[in-house]
Amino acid sequence: MPEKKYKCALCHKEYVRSADPKTDFFPFCSERCRLMDLGSWLKEEYVTSRALSEEEQAALALREEEGEQDG
Repeated sequence: MPEKKYKCALCHKEYVRSADPKTDFFPFCSERCRLMDLGSWLKEEYVTSRALSEEEQAALALREEEGEQDG
């Protein structure tokens, strides 16, 4: 049976996963790609949210004020 190939989430190189957990960097092909991706997150180059609308900002501010009054 042929080994399943994966594409690295960063460099898109095809690779076969390692059976050894110390050398399996899934979904990345190598530790280098894994660390480069981590660096991008730490430098805030990736974003997982969107800007809040004015209405959402007002609702959030109101909830925060109510939370401060309760505590």
